[in-house]
Amino acid sequence: MFKYHFSYEIHGDLMGYIAKVTSKSMVTIPVEIMRKYGIKEGMKVKFIETDAGILVIPIPKLEDLRGVDRQHAALIIEGIKELGVEHREEVRE
Repeated sequence: MFKYHFSYEIHGDLMGYIAKVTSKSMVTIPVEIMRKYGIKEGMKVKFIETDAGILVIPIPKLEDLRGVDRQHAALIIEGIKELGVEHREEVRE
């Protein structure tokens, strides 16, 4: 595993953005990327290793998810009811 010690610098281009890792292993996410993906100060991001490279996935705060399911409310309620029926059937067996 490599350990890098660089100063901060970012450049945007047509192929993406380049950011250097600081001496404290920190990387600043370009503001354009933060805006596009709704990344806010204090949010957590998850790093996922793939064969193609590293994915950075923003993890929204729980309060930011409030109301996200409204458009699917009927389907969610139906699923919950079905799970309740299945659970009761399993308990009877």
